[in-house]
Amino acid sequence: MSLPLSEGSDGELAALALAGRQDAYRELLARHRDAVFRLVRASVGDPHEALDVTQETFIAAFSVLGRYDHGRPFVAWLKHIALNKCRDWGRRRKVRAFFTRAVPLEMAFDVSDDAIPADVQAADRAELAHVTAAISRLPSRLREALVLRTIDGLGQAEAADVLGVSEKTVETRLYRARGKLKAMLGDQI
Repeated sequence: MSLPLSEGSDGELAALALAGRQDAYRELLARHRDAVFRLVRASVGDPHEALDVTQETFIAAFSVLGRYDHGRPFVAWLKHIALNKCRDWGRRRKVRAFFTRAVPLEMAFDVSDDAIPADVQAADRAELAHVTAAISRLPSRLREALVLRTIDGLGQAEAADVLGVSEKTVETRLYRARGKLKAMLGDQI
């Protein structure tokens, strides 16, 4: 490839990475890390844990890069791996909680904005933490559809591709997720 790596397609970068070009791996990471982190953070709720799960996602993806199907969008393949890593994280978390009887991880994180009064910030953080906690309590299939469509901003077809299901299934899961959230949050949404 004679073009700069930043102008290459994901498929071209994957091929270069498999050929041993470390800079192609770095370009793929730089290109997709923010989107994967947002998806993971929305799925696991905790930004610190999300960093670890994001790193696990890229390690896993790069270790099986030879299995990437160039006929499928790279980002959909990568997000599918990320969701699997989120499921693994959830299972590990349940096992740890069972054995240690630990209180669930705090779901809120600080976002400061000097233009907003402190009391409004506190109320917003509390509401965000409450909604994030409610999303994290949804069954994984419903949570994943909700996160992909509403937080990650994917279209119905893209979400279906990432999840490996039909568009109608995504629509149904999204409807059920919203219904469960409404029941959990009541008048707050």
